Amino acid sequence: MTLNELVIFHMKAFADLYTAIDETTKTNAKVAALMNYFSIVNEKDAIWCVALLIGKKPKRTIKTAELKSWCIELAGISEWLFEESYNVVGDLAETITLILPPSSQRKDFTLHQTMETLMNLDKAEDLQKRMFVQNTWEQLSTSERFVFNKLITGSFRVGVSQQLVIKALAKQYHLEENVVSHRLTGKWNPATITLKELLFADNANDDHSKPYPFYLAYQLEQLPEELGDINEWQIERKYDGIRGQIIIRDKQLFVWSRGEELITEKFPEFNVLVSLLPEGTVIDGEILPMKNGKPLPFHVMQTRIGRKNLTKKILADAPLMMMCYDLLELNGIDQRNEKMENRRKQLEKLLKDAALNNSQLPLVISPVLECKDWEETKKERSRSREYLCEGLMLKRKDSIYEVGRRKGNWWKWKVDALTVDGVLIYAQKGHGRRANLYTDYTFAIWDGEELVPFTKAYSGLTDKEILQVDNWIKKNTIDKFGPVRSVKAEQVFEIAFEGIQPSPRHKSGIALRFPRIARWRTDKSPNEANTKEDLLQLIESLKVR
Repeated sequence: MTLNELVIFHMKAFADLYTAIDETTKTNAKVAALMNYFSIVNEKDAIWCVALLIGKKPKRTIKTAELKSWCIELAGISEWLFEESYNVVGDLAETITLILPPSSQRKDFTLHQTMETLMNLDKAEDLQKRMFVQNTWEQLSTSERFVFNKLITGSFRVGVSQQLVIKALAKQYHLEENVVSHRLTGKWNPATITLKELLFADNANDDHSKPYPFYLAYQLEQLPEELGDINEWQIERKYDGIRGQIIIRDKQLFVWSRGEELITEKFPEFNVLVSLLPEGTVIDGEILPMKNGKPLPFHVMQTRIGRKNLTKKILADAPLMMMCYDLLELNGIDQRNEKMENRRKQLEKLLKDAALNNSQLPLVISPVLECKDWEETKKERSRSREYLCEGLMLKRKDSIYEVGRRKGNWWKWKVDALTVDGVLIYAQKGHGRRANLYTDYTFAIWDGEELVPFTKAYSGLTDKEILQVDNWIKKNTIDKFGPVRSVKAEQVFEIAFEGIQPSPRHKSGIALRFPRIARWRTDKSPNEANTKEDLLQLIESLKVR
C-alpha cells in the first residue's frame, strides 16, 4: 500500500478513547472506556492501542521544524504568529490543532494503518511526507487531529497506567492479570502481531528472552511497628542502581531493565553467567557499580549508560555487578508462587554453587539485616546513605512474587530527602492541562555574588500554589527567550532530592538526582538561599565512610 493510498483515514474510536480517559480520574471509568474500545475495534487496532498506552511508541519520523512549516503553509499565517501562538499554548500538538483551518473532507481509516504509515515515513521523500501530513490534517476532526498530532510529535501521553491497561484486557478477555502482564512483557512488534495472537497464541511463551513482570513496592505509609512482628519480615537495604532481570535460557544471556528494555550488550560482565548458572534461571536484582564488595555512587553507573563503545578503562573504572534480590525461575520452573523465604534459600544455594566455579562471580546476594526490633530497624534506615542506599526494603517472609505495584507484603522505607534552598530565576509553561500555566521552573544558588542555575523542578506544589506562582511570574517577568521567561530573583523554594554529585556539564558544577519542590519558602529572602559551597560540602559529607 502506497502513501498516496493512505492519506485518508479515521481515528474517531481512538480519539474518543483518549478523550474519555483524559476527562476522568476514576479508575473504573478508565477501565470501562478501554474495554469498550477493545470490543468495537479490529484486533490490529487493538494491539496498536495497547502498545501506545504502555509506552511502546515508534521513533519519530518527522521533524518539528517540518511540522511547523507545513502548518504555517496550510493555515496561511506568518511564522511569527505561529511562534507567538506556540509560546502561549506551550504544546506543539495542541498549537497545530488550534491553528489549522477546519477539515474539508472526512473519510474512514484505521489506527494500525495510520501507525504503520508513520513508521515508514522515514524512508519517504520530503514531498511525500508533507503531502501525507497535510492531507491527513485536512480530513480529521479537531479531536482526531489532536491525537494524530500527539503521535507525530512524539508527545503522546494519557492518564492511564500499564496496570489499568492490563486490568481492562484481563476483564475483556477473561484472563488472569498476571498472565496478561507476562504476555505484554518483552519485545513484540504491534505491526506484525494482533492482540489475540499476543494474548492467546500457544507459542506465546516460546520467546526465551521474555522477562517476568516486576514486583514493585509502595513507600511505607505507616509506622513500621504497625506491620506487626518483626520476625515475619525480611529487611534489606534499598540500593540505588538499575533494577533488572538476568535470564539464562536456551544457552543465552538476556538482561532486561525494569522499563522492559533489553540491555544485554551494555553489561559484558554478565556474559560469563551462561556457563555458571543452570539453564532456565531468572534472577531479579539491582545492577550496581561495585568495587571491593562496596557499591559506588550512581554517577559512576552513568558513565556506562548510553555508551556504545565500552573501553577497558571504562570497564575497569565502573565495574558492574548485580545485587540479587529474588529468584523467579529455576531449572525452567516458575518460582514466583513459592514463599519468599524459600526462594531466598534457593537463591543463596544457586549463588554459592556458581561461586565455586568462579571466584569473580558478578553476582552478590542482597544482605539481610538482622534487626531484633523496629527501633533497631530505624537506626539501620538512618545509616542508609553511608551505604549509598535510598533506605530499606521490608518484605514479608511468606509473600509470593506478585505483579506490578502492590501494597501489603513489600514496602520501601526510604530515608528523608535531602533539601536545599534555591532562587527561582526561569520559568516555562507546562504541557497538557497545564499548557497555559508556568509550571516548569529553574532554580539557582549563590556562587559568590552570582546566582547560577543548578536544577530544574516541576512537581511538588499544590494547585493553589501553582496558580499563585504563575500569577507572580507573569507580573515579574524580566525577559523572554521563546517559551522561557526570566524572572526577578525574589522567590525562594526548598528543593528536595535523593542524591547529589559533581557534574562538569552543569554551570554550577553540581547535579541533583530526582529533584522536586518541597515547599515555597515565602519566609525567606533570596540572600538566604544556599550557596555552591554549601552543596560541595554536602557532597563531601555524604561520601562513604
